[in-house]
Amino acid sequence: MNDHPGASVPPRPGTPPPGPWMPPHLPALVEPGEALTQGELLRYSRQLIIPEVGLAGQRRLKNAKVLVIGAGGLGSPALLYLAAAGVGTLGIVDDDVVDESNLQRQVIHGVSDVGRTKVDSARDAIAEVNPLVRVQVHERRLDRENVLELFAGYDLILDGTDNFATRYLVNDAAAILGKPYVWGSILRFDGQVSVFWAKHGPSYRDLYPVAPPAGTVPSCAEGGVFGVLCAQIGSVMVAEAIKLITGAGESLLGRVLVLDSLAMRWQEIRLRPDPAVEPVADLLDDYAAFCGMPDHSGSVPEVTAIELASMLVARAAGHDDFLLVDVREPGEAEIVSIAGSELAPRGQILSGDIELPRDRPIIVHCKSGVRSAEVLNALVGQGFTDVRNLRGGILEWIRQVEPEFPIY
Repeated sequence: MNDHPGASVPPRPGTPPPGPWMPPHLPALVEPGEALTQGELLRYSRQLIIPEVGLAGQRRLKNAKVLVIGAGGLGSPALLYLAAAGVGTLGIVDDDVVDESNLQRQVIHGVSDVGRTKVDSARDAIAEVNPLVRVQVHERRLDRENVLELFAGYDLILDGTDNFATRYLVNDAAAILGKPYVWGSILRFDGQVSVFWAKHGPSYRDLYPVAPPAGTVPSCAEGGVFGVLCAQIGSVMVAEAIKLITGAGESLLGRVLVLDSLAMRWQEIRLRPDPAVEPVADLLDDYAAFCGMPDHSGSVPEVTAIELASMLVARAAGHDDFLLVDVREPGEAEIVSIAGSELAPRGQILSGDIELPRDRPIIVHCKSGVRSAEVLNALVGQGFTDVRNLRGGILEWIRQVEPEFPIY
């Protein structure tokens, strides 16, 4: 799970449209491969003796090709358990490198992997779990130019992405190619998981025909995530993948599982194809625009960290007057804050619970600049005329001005 905006669980979906629909019985997705070796019989023996898997099911797993998008929070447990189960070919798509902040939840990586690409780190970890698995690494960001070619080489997709634009891209590419995919989403203590297959049932667009407004759902980097939740949702995703491959049991097609891990309660939401949702015929030109993600490059008035440092010195000497507003949450401000800033969480500003003065210049900041850019745009829409955003947020402030401050 790369920490990009939109890593969250989306809002609860509405009531599905009326009309009779029952999930179809799904045959095994993959044909059995070659006979198992003596070593494979021993390795997978505890799984082989389950009647719903058996020799034929294990041979299907051996013959299966599964693509996992993201070697982060959800991809970590998914890749490890897919490898342990004996999936013959695993593909990994990720363009990120391992960061120390990943280790709290991305269990496929270790301390010695910090700074390495996630695909290389994950490949090596898989080899330790099961050297019989063939790993194909795709060190790139998934986009409309490569998604169809990538998906074409796999039987099943596991979507562990963390932003809405990529989720819709995955859905549309899978629909065009007629492939099923398992989807999971997490934020803080909450998770969701389902199976989408437009060829046989609902797709992600049936669940969310329209993306939530940009900025309304924080990323894991901004909102946080309960580390073990990744394993809870990721393991369900793997269970669904194994069932689809082998034809065992009842899949989550047509159902969304919702987990509140703080209360440890699962809920199930029924989902059916929405007749108002048009079948996907082609990929969109711009998924970021579809999700309402604004292009802030050059459009948001900004100050750099160095400029802000000079302005704060001038303000302390009485030569400047402006209000520095920290729009992060109180818990974030407890970790690190810029001296002279005033805390006004984003949600309270946007809801009107906190009113900012209109007679002073305002500089807003958050962790990385995304939430504060949203606040800036909202203030400008309310008639504020002198508002600027700290480029790169407090992370850039730490890099350029106060490197002794902790990074979170």
